[in-house]
Amino acid sequence: MAEKNRSANEFTYEAEVIDSSVIDEGLLRKVVVRAGRTIAQPALEAFEMVIDASTPAQIRLTMLGALTYLIMPMDLVPDLIPVAGFSDDLVALTAVISIWSSYITPQIRNRARQKLDRWFPL
Repeated sequence: MAEKNRSANEFTYEAEVIDSSVIDEGLLRKVVVRAGRTIAQPALEAFEMVIDASTPAQIRLTMLGALTYLIMPMDLVPDLIPVAGFSDDLVALTAVISIWSSYITPQIRNRARQKLDRWFPL
């Protein structure tokens, strides 16, 4: 809620602060750790696949190219254009998922999970 002060450009904002006794910090930590694990797992698996010696070189390059394209701010079709802006990203993401599902091995998943357990212990 804002109250108008003497000047038209100055505002006072009021906010309610939740007392830490209301929040279960242990539960909050578990939620944050699980969220971190959920986000980090596919990234670690992709990383492990790219650095794995058994992954063919052309697959590594394709994955790196597609993943790089997804994080680049400049696209072939700018993301500001509704619907069409994300179509090129969808193509890149589809390529990554297709490659990923064909070349990921249990060993790669295991190495990624070990890192995940070290970085985000349950």
